[in-house]
Amino acid sequence: MLPSRVPNVKFHTRVRNPDLGGPNPFEWKTLNSSDIFSGRSIVLFGLPGAFTPACSESHLPGFERLYDDFRAAGVDEVICLAVNDAFVMFQWAKARNIQKVFMLPDGNGDFTRQMGMLVQHTNSGMGMRSWRYAMHVVDGDIRRLHAEPGLTDNSDELAVTISDAGTMLQYLRAG
Repeated sequence: MLPSRVPNVKFHTRVRNPDLGGPNPFEWKTLNSSDIFSGRSIVLFGLPGAFTPACSESHLPGFERLYDDFRAAGVDEVICLAVNDAFVMFQWAKARNIQKVFMLPDGNGDFTRQMGMLVQHTNSGMGMRSWRYAMHVVDGDIRRLHAEPGLTDNSDELAVTISDAGTMLQYLRAG
């Protein structure tokens, strides 16, 4: 059974601190679920992993491209979540020129597991990963969840069919 509220977990992120100077002006910052979701309208999409084909070529770029439309529809922030660490998420965003979508690392898979979306991708050597989904969350309450069909371990089907940016934006515009 999928939850009606987002799980309460800690996320280990890296944030830029200009006071540090030098070639690596980043420091660790722990965020918890309430820091991200409390009092806000959030679109979060979970995907199998950074630098993977469908994630890099359609899923993430679609949300980046429609970011301003999500804001116009009343969304405070659009978040990409993957079971990857902060360093990988940062480099992936940099490589794909992601400027607007917030990259949220779920390196330990805690959020993904408690969402019921943690699956094995051992058939492709990727270990534990997120199932592909998108959701609209208001003040921690999950208002809509679009999970790709066939949630299972070691699925060969990783297509983006209902968790894409266009489908979520259509839902938001319909009110």
